[in-house]
Amino acid sequence: MVADNGAGWRPRQGRSLDLLAGRRLEYVWLGHAVVLGFAGGCQVLIEAVAHLDGPGGPADVEPGDDPSDAIATLLSDVVRSARTRETGELEITFTSGATLLVDADTDAESWAVTGPDGYLIVCLAHGELAVWGDAAA
Repeated sequence: MVADNGAGWRPRQGRSLDLLAGRRLEYVWLGHAVVLGFAGGCQVLIEAVAHLDGPGGPADVEPGDDPSDAIATLLSDVVRSARTRETGELEITFTSGATLLVDADTDAESWAVTGPDGYLIVCLAHGELAVWGDAAA
């Protein structure tokens, strides 16, 4: 997904991702990665299993040849809060009450959050976080 270009390494550190708070989910792209596109140019790239507790009940969303489209129920929903857990998981809560939890993979990168001005956080293998741009502050 990314190479080491001077990233600030943040192993096992939970953090708030205020960049996503208040942003509306504008599109969902399903494939070998699941991409969530938010207002203002922010994206979440998911390459591991994600667990959705949403309007249609719980569902697992796994990128690949036949991903679940349950995540599309979040279209137009607004992010209430987003954070990383100390284990490297990404948790996004929406104003509808839905929650999306993306697992940290032990062998590969599992998710990334991008935003304006070079903002980038990547969950590396074993849940370690690498951060670039304004995300490193």
